[in-house]
Amino acid sequence: FLIFIHLIHLNWIQVRTLTRPLQSLHFVFLQPFRSGLAGCALDHIPTTVRAIIHKWRKHGTVENLPRSGRPTKITPRAQRQLIQEVTKDPTTTSKELQASLASVKVSVHDSTIRKRLGKNGLHGRVPRRKPLLSKKNIKARLSFARKHLDDPQDFWDNTLWTDETKVELFGRCVSHYVWRKSNTAFQKKNIIPTVKYGGGSVMVWGCFAASGPGRHAVISGTMNSAVYQNILEENVRPSVCDLKLKRTWVLQQDNDPKHTSKSTSEWLKKNKMKTLEWPSQSPDLNPIEMLWHDLKKAVHARKPSNVADLQQFCKDEWAKIPPQRCGRLMASYRKRLIAVVAAKGGPTSY
Repeated sequence: FLIFIHLIHLNWIQVRTLTRPLQSLHFVFLQPFRSGLAGCALDHIPTTVRAIIHKWRKHGTVENLPRSGRPTKITPRAQRQLIQEVTKDPTTTSKELQASLASVKVSVHDSTIRKRLGKNGLHGRVPRRKPLLSKKNIKARLSFARKHLDDPQDFWDNTLWTDETKVELFGRCVSHYVWRKSNTAFQKKNIIPTVKYGGGSVMVWGCFAASGPGRHAVISGTMNSAVYQNILEENVRPSVCDLKLKRTWVLQQDNDPKHTSKSTSEWLKKNKMKTLEWPSQSPDLNPIEMLWHDLKKAVHARKPSNVADLQQFCKDEWAKIPPQRCGRLMASYRKRLIAVVAAKGGPTSY
């Protein structure tokens, strides 16, 4: 006899889930003991076709049936409660959620809660660290981004970007991984030695433009306005010449008190250095942060053993930064401004 199966309303036949939709299939003509032929017609293996036939004969449908096994304790209502709570406060722990469900007589393990949230696209992640932004900071960042959004590329190409950073002797600037066997976590080769306060460090000042890295200086002792002005005097104009910036070049600096003090402002005015107005708490708007990451990674790859090595390696690796790297950072600078506008002055991914 013949079996005539109407599949016009099905987008997928799922017994052993098929690998592609049968959207154009309206009718399938199957003969007893001829599932191989039907499989060829459907471009699927005969066992899949036989399973479909068996399911249709037994249940009168080819839709998915309820699975066997223990049903979940988390009801749809409890699931909505979980989602609402973590949406309202993303820092809520699974243990706190467990206690919340227990208060409405739903007792589940915290791992069950994590799995259920995961199925709804909510996963536990380490929060990104970003500067705390006040309303004033947010307003200033948004104003800066909108003001400069349509500046010509030539303006950014002739901006000298500056900043300071601390490089620690045994600091962890990047994540580290090791390949090891079980129970070998504390072998010497599988650990990263730590020393209080980094075991020594150097503070460095650097600058760059679209054409490449500029001068670099190691800051000795405590930096104050006078020390900062001396660094600018020794390094800014030589960098401008080395990088062949135009006469319309602009100096970028953040709003550190030493940079904006009365004496520094007077020094900048006296030396005719035009500065770019800068929104506070905005390291994501300064692309030199990317170069600091490159520098620290390269320095620590050389494994300095003392502060003298650290200073020399910083100098060497800063000079090795490819001009192309600097050029790419500036060519894409407008994207940073767009990101700030999109975030309405808030934190960005940079």
